[in-house]
Amino acid sequence: MRKVAFMLLVALGGVAQADTKAVSRNAGQKISLERVVAIVNDSIILQSELDARLTPMIAQAQSITDEGERKRRLAKLASQILDEMVNEELIVQAAESAKIEVETSEVQAALDEIKQQNNLDDAGLAQALSAQGYTLQNYKADLRRQLMRLRAVNTIVQPKIQITDEDIKARFDQMQRRSEAVSAVRLSDILIKLPDHATEQQINEGKAKAGKAVERVKGGEDFVAVAKDMSDDVSTKDTGGELGWFERGSINPDWEQVVFSMEKGDTRGPVTGPQGLYVFQVTDVKKSELKPFAEMKEQLTRELKRRELDKQTETWVQELRKKAYIDIKLQ
Repeated sequence: MRKVAFMLLVALGGVAQADTKAVSRNAGQKISLERVVAIVNDSIILQSELDARLTPMIAQAQSITDEGERKRRLAKLASQILDEMVNEELIVQAAESAKIEVETSEVQAALDEIKQQNNLDDAGLAQALSAQGYTLQNYKADLRRQLMRLRAVNTIVQPKIQITDEDIKARFDQMQRRSEAVSAVRLSDILIKLPDHATEQQINEGKAKAGKAVERVKGGEDFVAVAKDMSDDVSTKDTGGELGWFERGSINPDWEQVVFSMEKGDTRGPVTGPQGLYVFQVTDVKKSELKPFAEMKEQLTRELKRRELDKQTETWVQELRKKAYIDIKLQ
């Protein structure tokens, strides 16, 4: 249950209202019909449900001063979130077809763990939900759907995963040769600075400039000289982009994935960062010995199964989409 509860924590800030699909009717008044944004087989997704998922993410987009760019970002975000909701609905429908059920006691157990991890009692949870316009009933319905999706993946997809001893050994050999054997890197950077809430044109111009920097270095120019000429990082520009040594876990996880897969002398970019686009060069590396294969086999097995589960789940969802009737009505 620990893994499930962790995944469900995000629901507290973005749960969709499951009972909003009912059409509201007021005595003596016209019927209030809510806008449908997608049809997924025999189910619908309503604008209010999409809005509920978008709410936690809208604030940042609203701070974009350029009205056209703001509308573009919001439209793109809405399209991406709606696409995720379609996938989720398809998984729930597949779970129902497979007669997968989630008991009320399981939903309550997940709810209790969420309260414990967030240090909330019943009153605190009700207050947190009410602040976002949700009821406990809505929230439980969404938890049930999330548990159904998890169970569907574990029941339908997981049995397809086959990890052999040869796969595990190949992964271990790869680790010995490449990034996981690197314990620290000496790093230099070239920063192509972008303004806050950069437009698509500004981002494309920045990528072109970063690409030019990479091209110059790979063409034979010294990274130090290119950094002094092109970098917008005032703290490292004069020293040719020198950042120093970094151990695993000490830098941005997205950056770590990139730079710890590089060999000594490699140059790579652009990589997105808080101030803009970065070009990195690894000028030196320190490597550490891995534990023996026998000690790492169980860990590697879990890692490979997790990766394969993600891959197989994506393939499965795409197959569900091909067989489904999906009508996106988002304007």
